[in-house]
Amino acid sequence: MKYYSTLLSIVFFTTSFAFSQEKVVKYTVSSGETVNEIAVKFKVTPYDIYQLNPDARNGVKPNTVLLIPSLASKSSVPKPVAASQKKGTAGDVIHKVLPKETLFGIEKKYGISDEALKAANPFLVSDGLQIGQSLVIPSKGWSSKNGATGSKTKSSSSEKYVFHDVVAKETKYSIAKQYKTTIEDLERRNPEIVSNLPIGYRLTIKGTAPKTDASTAVAVAGGEPKKVESTKTNATYMEYQVKPKETFYSLTRIFHITQEELVSLNPTLSEGVKEGMVLKVPSGYLAPAPIIAQQPVQKETITPIESVEEKPADKPGTIKIVGTVKSDNANLPEMVELKKKKGQNERKKIVLLMPFNLAKIQSDTTNISERLKKDKFLNMTLDFYSGALMAIDSAKALKLPIDVSIYDSQETKNSSNVSSLMAQNKLQDADAIVGPFYQSNAEAIANSVRLYNVPVISPLSKDSANPIDNLYQTIPTNDVVRNTVFDYMRAKNGNIVAVVDKKKESVISYIKENQKGVVFASLTETGGLDVANLKSLLLPNRMNYVVMETANTAMVKATIKALVDSQKTCQVQLVILEPNSTLDTDEINFENLIKLKLMYPSVSRESDEQPVLIFEKEYRLKNKVNPNSYATRGFDVTFDTMMRLVQGKTYQETADLMTTEQVDNRFQYYRKEDGGHANKGVYILYYDTDLTLKVAN
Repeated sequence: MKYYSTLLSIVFFTTSFAFSQEKVVKYTVSSGETVNEIAVKFKVTPYDIYQLNPDARNGVKPNTVLLIPSLASKSSVPKPVAASQKKGTAGDVIHKVLPKETLFGIEKKYGISDEALKAANPFLVSDGLQIGQSLVIPSKGWSSKNGATGSKTKSSSSEKYVFHDVVAKETKYSIAKQYKTTIEDLERRNPEIVSNLPIGYRLTIKGTAPKTDASTAVAVAGGEPKKVESTKTNATYMEYQVKPKETFYSLTRIFHITQEELVSLNPTLSEGVKEGMVLKVPSGYLAPAPIIAQQPVQKETITPIESVEEKPADKPGTIKIVGTVKSDNANLPEMVELKKKKGQNERKKIVLLMPFNLAKIQSDTTNISERLKKDKFLNMTLDFYSGALMAIDSAKALKLPIDVSIYDSQETKNSSNVSSLMAQNKLQDADAIVGPFYQSNAEAIANSVRLYNVPVISPLSKDSANPIDNLYQTIPTNDVVRNTVFDYMRAKNGNIVAVVDKKKESVISYIKENQKGVVFASLTETGGLDVANLKSLLLPNRMNYVVMETANTAMVKATIKALVDSQKTCQVQLVILEPNSTLDTDEINFENLIKLKLMYPSVSRESDEQPVLIFEKEYRLKNKVNPNSYATRGFDVTFDTMMRLVQGKTYQETADLMTTEQVDNRFQYYRKEDGGHANKGVYILYYDTDLTLKVAN
């Protein structure tokens, strides 16, 4: 992500002293740095750093001094005499295999071909690469003819081999199935793929290439390979920075690849997913989760500007932008023109309240790049704002008769400038107000403009709102999300069974109080799952929905195994009520989750509809980055508000009558019993057998 180059450019080496015998460098950790970033900087792996600094596994703090393996000990140029290698005969070199080394890495290190290395070390074909092996590295003058007197390998005599180039989204299981072999045989012949499956790696496979025009296989029978042209296009990639609380499970959902493929693209992930990691991922995908990334849209610096003097629009359809923030990435004019929509004469006014806190930024001596790096709330604000600007552009293209005023709400969790804006009559004549971000501030403004019948749309808060008639909550509450998935299961006449860890007391209470008729699977005396009891609760003539809520790995594995076994006699679908990081561990087979069509409720979706693709493309062109969930929500909430205002009805009337769907979010408002409006627009998502995430009907 290009806009991070500015942030990273201020990081420098504060201390660097090399020990001649230990071959290490002392490095003082800068504020905000992670082990992954330091490993990339020194061209070593996190594992190398942890070996010398065991305490670093628990995280590093600023000013911590780490020992880093020096570049000299990691040089790609082979030494005549070293700990892992010694001179052999006839100019050859003997290399001792170290942990985590692969054939590909060794061949690249010495500049030799795979054919040459295996011909010089025939046991590699049958036994694979093993730690501690001594390999003969042929001299540069070696050719296949030099090895003719040695032992001939099986591949050059009786066996016939196929070579397959790994492409994105392939797994060892799918390749083994394609060539009618086993994963064990693949790993035996290709030791490099035991821990991961690198995209682009050429696999050696015993057998016959499948009959397909798009095959990436190359058949070999002792002689030169005969290439079969592939119709598949080259995969494209982009960089993605890991955000707080992201896991393997959430990342595989975002980018539609397996954990195995993700690790093959990013070997440092073998140490686990850590916040701040910069990953290589397939380009063109967006996160389905409601909150994923917290990254700034602005590429370089942000310069606050004074509020534009408010005055009547001098041209029909003008959008007024007041108290905005501009940057090199969004040089906004003070006035944006919108022409009248045909048949719609009454102009509408929408107010956006964005918590830029300009006064605080101006008085703060902190470098703006450092501020962007640390201030997640400001990043979230700028992301939402960038999406709102896209909505304004769309309104301009549609020639909607709308004036837009944007004010700095100057809010914190417990304060805002509501009273000041009211005193200046900035809010009373609005047809709708989007913001503020904090629920308490949104409620304060809703109460202030209540007498003027101005709807206040709370864009980001998940808190349960107080009963205020003109307040609209756009994010469904947790109970609404849960209720939606139970309503769906009942609409399908499903038999609902709950597997809930006894530690999940709030979930147990919720189901008992709100979801009558749901049966609980019994637990053992030690708190484990009673598998026999679970199977006895499944009905052969109905769809069985099993709601699993536990973080216990053993219980998760036992539940999944029992359900997969039960699919032989009845229909079963696995359901979770919220993200479960336990499903993102190596111990959980993702293929079993696909078999069980893992289903869960979500306030956002994925879509490949044309309008959605157009939004994503236009956002990338303007901001040089994919839209994250905050940017998309900024667009969805703002655009949805605009469209409701130009329907010839009040916002309140459209909320009672219309359900709308934008890029990621659905807006289905309902009147709460105690007053006010909330959104129940929830998607039911599930993994289909083709590995795609789909919306359940």
